[in-house]
Amino acid sequence: MIPLKDDNPTNSKPIVSYSIIGICIVVFFLELSSPGYRTGELFFSYGLIPSVLIGSVQLPDDVYAVPASVTIFTSMFMHGGFMHLIGNMLYMWIFADNIEDGLGRTKFIIFYLLSGLGAAMSQVFVDINSQVPMVGASGAIGGVLGAYLINYPNARVLVLIPLGFFSQLIRIRALYVLGFWFILQFINSYFSSSTGGGVAYAAHIGGFVSGIILILILNKKKRRKVNKKIKGPWEY
Repeated sequence: MIPLKDDNPTNSKPIVSYSIIGICIVVFFLELSSPGYRTGELFFSYGLIPSVLIGSVQLPDDVYAVPASVTIFTSMFMHGGFMHLIGNMLYMWIFADNIEDGLGRTKFIIFYLLSGLGAAMSQVFVDINSQVPMVGASGAIGGVLGAYLINYPNARVLVLIPLGFFSQLIRIRALYVLGFWFILQFINSYFSSSTGGGVAYAAHIGGFVSGIILILILNKKKRRKVNKKIKGPWEY
């Protein structure tokens, strides 16, 4: 099931969402131009490595580029290959605009980074001794998907069901599209091994859950502000 677009218009241009997509694309092409991309050294320098973050392992001086805590955020804008980048940016393009529209640009930036932080910490927690670099925006985007599920569960999403000659385009509720994505992360994580790299499914799950928690908090605060503005007829 591959989402292609949603039928959920916005009231403002998603400048931040488009900017994040642009930054990720520019960073990826900068990666390709670096000799460290082919050797993998670049990912050790700027990717998040759980064992380095907690201090049990230190990077060699010729690989060290930024403090380990900073790699939580640098890793969010890096990708390991074209398909990795395209897959993440597709989900960002489809679902992030509505979350940004609802939260506003400043709050969306904070939301996005905190979702990425939650995703990173989830991966560190389940694989604390890993020396494999983690890169990609999918953890933070997982937060966007979690928020979308809460705020727009009934929005219609156009998806491609890839069945060879029998492939179909259908519109289904976001609840089913994103619910299916979330369940798939659990299934894939069960059958995956972190020892040789691959996909950081714990980060996907952690980002998704972080997004749900954050949007519920922000929605509650928003409702409180609205309630304070509503006055009875005796308060003129």
